[in-house]
Amino acid sequence: MRAAFDSYYLEKHIPIAKKIPGLKRYQVSDGPVNSPSGPTGIHLIAFLDFENMDAVQKAFASAEGQATAGDMGNFATGGADLLMCEVRDV
Repeated sequence: MRAAFDSYYLEKHIPIAKKIPGLKRYQVSDGPVNSPSGPTGIHLIAFLDFENMDAVQKAFASAEGQATAGDMGNFATGGADLLMCEVRDV
């Protein structure tokens, strides 16, 4: 199951997502996703960087953003959590 997820995600979903306007950087976790207490049930984390939250909202309202969101059901059959926030250097 994970092999099929990874294959679809890397070969089909990422190329769709990389067309989202305003996307500055796309990174994915590499290897197990752990917590301080050990392994989690999370298989992969994707990090999509945009200039700010306004750019995120515009990006996902675009045709490319809608295509990316619409594609999630093709591989994330167990569900997915999308978390969005702005960050700052400290």
